[in-house]
Parts: sequence; C-alpha cells; structure tokens
Amino acid sequence: MNMLRTFETHQIRKTMELSSCLWDFQTLPEEGEGFQGKMMVPGCWETCPDTRKYRGKARYEKTVVCGGSVRFEFKGVSHTAQIYLDGKELACHYNAYTPFDAVARGLPWGEHRLEVYVDNSFGPQSALHVPNDYQTYGGITRPVVMEELGEAYLSRLFFTPVYREGGWYFSVKAKVGSLTEEDFAGRVEFYLDRKPCRAGSGEARPLASVRTDAAGKAVFEAASGELPFDGAQAWSPEEPVLYFLTAVLFNENGEAIDDLTDRVGFREVRTEGKNILLNGKRLRIKGFCRHEDHPQFGCSLPLEAMQQDLLLIREMGGNSVRTSHYPNDERFLDLCDELGILVWEENHARGLSEENMRNPHFERQCEDCIREMLENHYNHPSIYIWGILNECASHTEYGRECYRKQLELIRQLDPFRPRSFASCQFKTDLCLDLPEVVSYNIYPLWYHDTPVEEYLSDLYEWVQKESGGGDKPFLITEVGAGAVYGYRTPDRVKWSEEYQAEALEKQLNAIFAQEGCSGVYIWQFCDCRVCDSWFSNRPRTMNNKGIVDEYRRPKLAWETVKRIFTGLGNVR
Repeated sequence: MNMLRTFETHQIRKTMELSSCLWDFQTLPEEGEGFQGKMMVPGCWETCPDTRKYRGKARYEKTVVCGGSVRFEFKGVSHTAQIYLDGKELACHYNAYTPFDAVARGLPWGEHRLEVYVDNSFGPQSALHVPNDYQTYGGITRPVVMEELGEAYLSRLFFTPVYREGGWYFSVKAKVGSLTEEDFAGRVEFYLDRKPCRAGSGEARPLASVRTDAAGKAVFEAASGELPFDGAQAWSPEEPVLYFLTAVLFNENGEAIDDLTDRVGFREVRTEGKNILLNGKRLRIKGFCRHEDHPQFGCSLPLEAMQQDLLLIREMGGNSVRTSHYPNDERFLDLCDELGILVWEENHARGLSEENMRNPHFERQCEDCIREMLENHYNHPSIYIWGILNECASHTEYGRECYRKQLELIRQLDPFRPRSFASCQFKTDLCLDLPEVVSYNIYPLWYHDTPVEEYLSDLYEWVQKESGGGDKPFLITEVGAGAVYGYRTPDRVKWSEEYQAEALEKQLNAIFAQEGCSGVYIWQFCDCRVCDSWFSNRPRTMNNKGIVDEYRRPKLAWETVKRIFTGLGNVR
C-alpha cells in the first residue's frame, strides 16, 4: 500500500516505498565521535536514546535496486537535505515541512547507494528554523518513495471547482516533466470519478512538442479547459464527498506511459462582507491549533496517531485545525478531507522580528515554502484558507513589504482561496488591508488580566475603524491558558487545570458573542515540546496550553470546550 497518501496514486508508474524501514545512520558531529547504527524512516533521531539531544549533521544511507530514470520523493527532511546517488549530488533542499524530489537518469540496472545528508542545526543560513516555542526535530521525518520513470512523467495535478448558475464545473491542469534528450510529443487524458473528461468534441487534446533544456529536463503543462460535472455532490464538514481524479500520459505512439491520481472535492470558499462562506453558507470556525508533536514519535506521527488526534478534536465538537506553524504531513490533510475537518494551512514562520526577517535567506526560503505548500496541497478540499508569517513584524514598514510579497505570491498561485495571517500586534498592525480575512492571537486572562469582553471589543473596534481591515471576516486564531496536567488546586491559580478551564469558559463565550467574529482556534490541541532555550517561561520545557497533554490525556478544560463547541453549529 502507498503510505505517502491514504490512497493509491499510481497504477502504471512503478513505485517502491523506502520508508517504514531501517536505514544505516551516522551522526557527523564537528567534534568528537559520532553515533553509528540504524534509524527508522520516517522518524526523528531525538526519539532514540543515543541521539536524543543531538543537533547537527547526520547521514542516512540505503542500498536501492533500480535502473533507467528514477525519481526519489521526500515528503519531509529536517531541516536541510542533500541527496546523493552513488556519490553524485542529485538535489539540495531546505525546510522540514515541504516535499521535494530528486531525479536520476540513465542508471545501469543494479544496486545503487542512496545517501541523505541531514542538518538540523541553527545558524545564519536558516531564516525559518530558529530556536522557538516548538521543537525542531532532526531526521527524515516523513515518508520516502522511489519511482521508475519513462521518457516523461506527470509531476502535478491541479483541480479547480467552480459553482455557477446552479451547477458545478471544473478545470484540470497537469504538469509534465520530460526526461528525454529528444522532443517529446504526447497527450494527457483526464478521468474524474473514473469518467473521461472530454471537451465538446469528445477528442483528447494533444500536448505541444517540447525540447528539453541542457540538463535534459523540462516541464510543460496540459489543461482540460472548463468542463461541467453533472450530479456533483459538494464537499462539506457534514458530508465530505470526495472524487478520484486521474491523469494518464500517452506518448506519440498512443502508449500509456505514466499516470497520477489525486483526490478532490467540489466546494466553493469565498468571503462576503464580514463572513466566510463555504458553498454559500456562513462558516463558524470551532478550531484548534495543532503542532505535529508527540513524546514517542516527535514530529513523525504515524497515520494512526494522526487519526486519533482528529477523532479527539471532532469529539470535542471541533470542525477545524490550524497547522501551526508550518505545512503539515499530507496524510494528515488526507484524513481531514475524509473526516470533513476544515484546515487553515500556513507557511513556516513564527514570531520573527524585523531583524530576523532581514536575514538574506528569508524571502527566498519563505517563497520556496509557499510554492511547495501550494503546489503539493492545492487539491485538498479541506484547506479553506492559506496563512503566512504567524506573529511576525507586521507592525513595521519593512515587515509590511514582506507580507505584501508573500500574500501576492499566494494569490498568483491560487486566486480562489482566502488569505490571512495571525497577528499579535495589538492596535499597531500595518498589514490588515492586505488579506481577505483579519486574524488575531489574543491572551486575556493569561498574559494580562484585562476582561475578555473589554479587550476583544476594543481590538475589534480598532480593526473596523482604524486598521484598514474593516468590513472583513474576523477570526481569533489563538486564545487559551496554560495548565500542567494533573495540577489541581481549589485556589484556581495559573498553571492549574481549574484556572485553564475557567479562563477558556470566559474566553470562548466572549469570542462567540462578539459581533462580526467568524470563530476561534484554541491554542492549542495538545501540549508540545519547545526548544530548550525556552525553559524559563515554559514549565517542563513544554508549551502547556493543550486541552490534552502530550500523551492526549484530557485536562479539565476538555469538558468546558466540548460543552461550548457542541452547543454551536458549523454555520452562523
């Protein structure tokens, strides 16, 4: 079974999983002897006793049997990866949270040595991976696959649904990579719900010839044009209806040489005044922020643990997850598609100052993350909004320019979904005119003792009248209070479970009573590990604001959140 996704993505292309198995592993410290042994892929080396505290460089190695043209796809390597095959570098990639590939051509059939050099150290070369309020792990943290390719292959599918005049329409675009030194001429046929997608004439549309570049690789596109789909059922949290979309690539001799399957849904997301509309209905967000973090697995949660998290969220009455603060494992998004959980997905950045954002690598690393996030996750119907730059310098002129560029890039790549960012700049933000949705992180009753209603109404009034973000949907994207699991006291002091439950009761009631507010994301679903340097204000070196602890054991606030969330519907 293909465990890169929750469904099979190929019938023609030959694939082999290189994950769910042990690789040869060796740390490469700058000083002293390293550790050498076996390491599970996917996995985080911090979950292994011998490398629990290691931060630096390491090498993974595996012997693979293959020949011809081969593609290796890595769903996530933290932070930086260099891929070598038989000692020759194939690819280099930065960022733990987005997929990338490495292609080799003209290999003789037989055994080949695949090496992955990984570096999870901090330093000036890394603008996004910095010591932070969450743990940055090391390793090949998401699945890996090896694929055999022919003269050309399908690299991406983009499905865009459109609702118009009472019916559903769609368009499909495919990206095709060519690996031949010669011109490649062929065609792509699309199938939705196993039915061929045809234009009015019923004829398949051929692709133009393409000449490869000097490196022998090119990418070109094939598009379906806009087509109707009679009888389409819309995707929604109540009825998450999904369809399989398949593209088949034919060469000029009419031979099917490659295929690619993705899963899609028909749904429309748009904003209208102060409302976020899903299929024309006003959304009420009852959400949780969630880190990919578990004491047994680090950020490499197995599929079963991902599903358990979503079932717990749904049991509490939640209908949405915010992937704080980075793109998530695509299998998690697949589960959200299947279970009807709405997703706010954001690029990788948290709490960066203007000085951090002036890092010479910042803009390129952010742009790469955005492109890889959107290109790989575009088709997920559960993703209803794209976010950027959580709690960064949106209150400065330099920061505003960074926000503008990144939001414009998202609009170029996806003109259909709303955009937002979670701000913590109280009444000083300069960027609220840029996105479609205004979002704020607030912590009354935790970091300050201002009554929630007073604080929220003051902020909302400023947003409407003075920020440039008035007459837009408004979300609270973080709110909460810390509690150390098991700390109970009738004094109801901070860090007790009693205080957390009491604070959340007041916070949530005020938020849902606020006119013009489309909902909330509680910070956070589960307690998570933070970088060691955050120990001074994070008991247990954990962010303890979870409604469940790191082992998913409910705190007292569980019942409070469940009572409030289940008493509200998904629409306003």
